[in-house]
Amino acid sequence: MPKYLFMVSYTAEGAKGVLKDGGSKRRAAAEKAAKAVGARVESFYFAFGDADAFVIAEAPDHASIAAVSLAVAASGGARIKTVVLMTPEEMDQAAKKTVGYQPPGK
Repeated sequence: MPKYLFMVSYTAEGAKGVLKDGGSKRRAAAEKAAKAVGARVESFYFAFGDADAFVIAEAPDHASIAAVSLAVAASGGARIKTVVLMTPEEMDQAAKKTVGYQPPGK
């Protein structure tokens, strides 16, 4: 199944929720949201820096992950960036494909 990385930054309201309920409840909420679309949370970590949490999930398709991302963004409690992750073998396949690309001005 494809894997995805969510980089989550809490809004002030979202941070208040984490202070009130703790981190385990956020992980449980992520797991519940993933399960609702047939996905699975592989790992969930809180962090310092630009992102407050990093979540890696696997899902059957992009639309399922987009649904989770939209739900999180629409909640107003967090901003989310979603990254499609690729295995080294998938990159091997990409590297073997021929692409006829012409850079601008050439």
